[in-house]
Amino acid sequence: MAGNVVDQNRLPENFPTHSHDGEFWERLGRAVATFGFLEDVLAKAIFAFTATTEYKTEDIDRAYSEWVPKLEHSLSDPLGNLIDTYGKAVRSHSNCTIENFDLLLQDIRESSMLRNVLCHGSWRVPDSNGASIPFFINKQKEKFETPINIDFLIQVQEHTCELICSVINTVTHMGWQFPGSSGPGKIIWE
Repeated sequence: MAGNVVDQNRLPENFPTHSHDGEFWERLGRAVATFGFLEDVLAKAIFAFTATTEYKTEDIDRAYSEWVPKLEHSLSDPLGNLIDTYGKAVRSHSNCTIENFDLLLQDIRESSMLRNVLCHGSWRVPDSNGASIPFFINKQKEKFETPINIDFLIQVQEHTCELICSVINTVTHMGWQFPGSSGPGKIIWE
């Protein structure tokens, strides 16, 4: 039996992304990058809430020894873990007054499922409307079946931006300056 190899010189330009136009890939990239920014904002919010939590004097050394690894993990944790750590940091803060926090967490979790599709899906040839159903199966063995086009990607990017602002607001409404910004509020750490 004779073997064969792919003749890479005969592949279409931009293979395997040649079937979609450039705007589709730009919008996909912007949506994915916005999720990356959400991860960064969650890590900074974790810092803000954990840095401003009040402790009894006898608990400070233990809290500090647990704090540094928590911050280190938030620099490399995937989105799902960041959501969990953020939720715990907010809930365990002694002076937190955030309304509808559970709804925000739920919204971020639901969006994170779509993020996984956008980042890890294998994009199929678009239909006549420019929509494509990426091949993606989650850990529960559920197949993703929603057609995605440019308008869908724009909506995802805009919604993720809203989530970013909501997370920032959880910090700034407490009177703190959001870490890494020059916005209003009390500086958490100098």
